[in-house]
Amino acid sequence: MSIQAIEDTKVKAFPAPAEPSKVIAFATKARRRFDPLAIVNKLASTLLPPAVVIVLMLVVWQVACSSPTSSLPPPSQVWNEAYDLIAHPFFDNGPQDIGLAWRVLISLQRVAIGFGLAAIVGVALGALVGQSVWAMRGLDPVFQILRTVPPLAWLPLSLAAFRDSSPSAIFVIFITSIWPVIINTAVGVRNIPEDYRNVSRILRLNQIEFFVKIMVPAAAPYIFTGLRIGIGLSWLAIVAAEMLTGGVGIGFFIWDAWNSSRLPDIIVALAYIGVTGFCLDRLVATVGTFVTRGTTAK
Repeated sequence: MSIQAIEDTKVKAFPAPAEPSKVIAFATKARRRFDPLAIVNKLASTLLPPAVVIVLMLVVWQVACSSPTSSLPPPSQVWNEAYDLIAHPFFDNGPQDIGLAWRVLISLQRVAIGFGLAAIVGVALGALVGQSVWAMRGLDPVFQILRTVPPLAWLPLSLAAFRDSSPSAIFVIFITSIWPVIINTAVGVRNIPEDYRNVSRILRLNQIEFFVKIMVPAAAPYIFTGLRIGIGLSWLAIVAAEMLTGGVGIGFFIWDAWNSSRLPDIIVALAYIGVTGFCLDRLVATVGTFVTRGTTAK
């Protein structure tokens, strides 16, 4: 055997060691730095458009109502005559002489009770209607009839039943806000994918486990849509109910101001009502976004 053949044999038998592999460093995700300019730009893009619209509305309102023959006060007159209500919302000079912030809180207490009951009962009935064909056939026509009754039409019956203004107002809130919760929950339950139901059968989940682990997470977007509609209707109903039942809520304040011809006070109260309603809607929407995001992540 030649020397070259021997060398070739050695090479085949004992191959040269491979070059050491190179370590590839993956680029780490850059940390976000605090950027004040970006925060200012975001706040400006969010707050500037509504601020401009509000200023334009105030200017148009001032110009339109500045005439001596105008029946509505301009913003300047509202500011001058209702300054105490605007600057001191938490004053307390007695049972019937309190600031608008306290009146709003009293109305919110009634809304919290009535809407809370409507949310609990509405989700339960909506789940029953969405899950059972017989329940849907029996209850859905009744719900469709009752939900068309105006909120204030329930007030005489509630006053006759409870003989007190506060529970009567709470009942009006309950009966007004429950219908969108029931309907949206039922639609969400009916739209649960069949695969989810098959998984529950495989895992042999009972009705309570199916409701908590599958039904509520799957129907959460529909449920919170109904809750957002319901909270808006609740706030509308409490203001209307308090105008007739009396008390110290924001609705009765508007009615009392009208009887006393205090139009600036009414305008300030309307601003309180609008801002409070907007905050309630944003609160329910934020909770719904957090809950649905959590269920999607799971």
